[in-house]
Amino acid sequence: MNRPTPIAAALFTLCSPLLQAQQTGGNPASASIATPAVLENVTVTGSRDDFNAPTVSITKLPADLHDVPQSVIVVDKALMQSQGATSLADALRNVSGITLGGAEGGQIGNNINLNGFPARTDIYLDGFRDRGQYFRDTFALDQVEVLMGPSSMLFGRGSTGGVVNQVTKKANLKESTEVTASATSNGLVRTTVDHNQPLTDTSALRVSAMAQDGAASTRDKTDLRDFGLAVSYALGIGSADEISLSALVQHNNDQVDYGLPPLNGHPVAVDRNTSYGLDNDRTQSNVIALNANIKHRIAPEVTLRSMTQFNYVHTDARETSPQSIGTVAAGVFTPLTGAIGAQPLSSLFVREQTHDRIITDYSISNQTELAAKIDAGGFAHDTLLGLEVSHDGYNNQTYFRDGTCNGVPMNASDATQSYVDCVPVVDPSFNAADTDLGSRRGNRAGGSANTIAVYGNDTMALNDRFKLVGGLRYDRFIVNISNTISSPASASQTVNFVSVRAGGIWQPTTAQAYYLSYGTSFNPSLEQLTGTAGQQSLEPEKNKSYELGGKWDVSQNLASNAALFQIRKDNARSQVAPGVYQLDGTVRVRGASAGATGRITRKWQISANYTYLNAQVIAASATDGTLGKVPINTPRHSLTAWNTYRLAPHWELGGGATYMAQRFANAANTTQVGGFTRWDATVAYLLPKVDIRLNLINLSNKMYYDALIQSDGGRAVPGNGRTAMLSLVYRM
Repeated sequence: MNRPTPIAAALFTLCSPLLQAQQTGGNPASASIATPAVLENVTVTGSRDDFNAPTVSITKLPADLHDVPQSVIVVDKALMQSQGATSLADALRNVSGITLGGAEGGQIGNNINLNGFPARTDIYLDGFRDRGQYFRDTFALDQVEVLMGPSSMLFGRGSTGGVVNQVTKKANLKESTEVTASATSNGLVRTTVDHNQPLTDTSALRVSAMAQDGAASTRDKTDLRDFGLAVSYALGIGSADEISLSALVQHNNDQVDYGLPPLNGHPVAVDRNTSYGLDNDRTQSNVIALNANIKHRIAPEVTLRSMTQFNYVHTDARETSPQSIGTVAAGVFTPLTGAIGAQPLSSLFVREQTHDRIITDYSISNQTELAAKIDAGGFAHDTLLGLEVSHDGYNNQTYFRDGTCNGVPMNASDATQSYVDCVPVVDPSFNAADTDLGSRRGNRAGGSANTIAVYGNDTMALNDRFKLVGGLRYDRFIVNISNTISSPASASQTVNFVSVRAGGIWQPTTAQAYYLSYGTSFNPSLEQLTGTAGQQSLEPEKNKSYELGGKWDVSQNLASNAALFQIRKDNARSQVAPGVYQLDGTVRVRGASAGATGRITRKWQISANYTYLNAQVIAASATDGTLGKVPINTPRHSLTAWNTYRLAPHWELGGGATYMAQRFANAANTTQVGGFTRWDATVAYLLPKVDIRLNLINLSNKMYYDALIQSDGGRAVPGNGRTAMLSLVYRM
């Protein structure tokens, strides 16, 4: 059992000075009680480069994390800038317990696993479900918040392993301008602008913009050409009535990396920069998000707010993936069914398959909440009552292309495999001859859903040290789906579910909190507005979690946390025969986590967290083939650590490690990806108005696999090779 060794090495290297540094820590900071108006100006606390974000923005949670009986990790703008993180995927590398999935089938964009469970539809934007399929950027974000554990009481369906909330930049009363420019050794050039302008004593306008062009990584076929614009307008700031309006518009023209196919139980052993596909592969996305918030302070401790968001994502994808490895004789491709033995890779070919589709996702949602701090029954209550109404729509039109292998057709006239060519496993060239293949219309999947939910949560202070947290949410989820070719041709489902949240908190001092919590969540079979034949009539999967943890302010600006938890899905969908599923599966994840974020000394700050996941399918049908297996893309150990140190008034040096244990790329656990440790570093010259920073990514040029795709036996996307990024930040 040598696998934890890299964790210990990384922790020791990065954090060994912690014992000496703790001698300089100050007294714990008292938790402040702020009015809603004050919360708009959180930037006044701490330095502009602090990693320790003071609050969370999710309105359903207390701003003070000591009052939240769950693990919460916040990745703020300062941490992202110090690492050169420009995408949501980059930001989430700071959260152990999260793994990345790649593009596959009808899904593209950001696909993540959280605590061992898929979380593609558990990504939120300012508290609203951001279910569109696209690649998210950080140019319009102030921070990213990750709430661990089932949270259907707070967010509705899904959220089995937790949720990811993106917090956009808001207009405020401090005039500021920030311009950034960066370039990487891969040829990616990027610039952003962020300007905030007060208009009156109570109103302001903020505009952020982004443009980038070039290769995203050292791998072939990863070119990006993206731009975005975000606008936020607020009036009534600091008054009893506040109104904020915001809009996000983004266009992506990207090449999606479908990774390497498996061979002999591992990703095929070719050069790390080898990629497969056609010359004109591209994914074009247009994103629009509109948000309107109205907040009325009825009394000093009573607030009514109504929040509405409209999301629209339209994606036109023309993509090609390596479907399987095999041999070619007389133009006929024969896939391998076992190990290749001594057969050289140079004699093998990859069969490529297109995934062409046009996807439209849209949602419109409203959340109306009444928040009040009251005294009742001899106890102090922090109470929230809410109503949520939403409508979601989905349309996915697929297309097929028919290609040849050495001149021999690869598909029958009515086939739906969409095989386009065969290329050598080693040193494949992008096939320009096949880029003009005609296409046939495939299945058109459609779906729509309506949700109405009511929820309530109360944090009751029994005395100065003990608090009880309890909440209920009732969801009515009505969904209809259809398919023109695939099964089922149509299906509908109405789900009524009550989610529960309960916890107890002991706060012996203002600097520490200990908690025990319980939560539930549910996953309808048509949750993603799509359906699998045989699953459309099943009841929702139900999940339960238990968590025991603590949170400590080690010093004035250093927060730490630790937790033990179990998440259990007791009625997981399990295949008992072709096209037949039952709710007789059980998936259990037992884990532990620990982390620390903030300043160890005035010059030295750190962000580090570790997660242990013991995940297993403990019940499944014999036909399903997953009994005793580890869920896809779930490492036993994961660690992320990053720290920076001011060497002199203007110089900063930093670095960190990312460690992840082995993972499986498919449900049968027949394709394995090895563990890895990646080291990054930074050096910066900092002035009051100018930052010049050099980031070095993957210092040792470690060959590792970043994202996993469970299709076709389990594909794996190699991570970025050694890369340098030079950036400049100018503030006015």
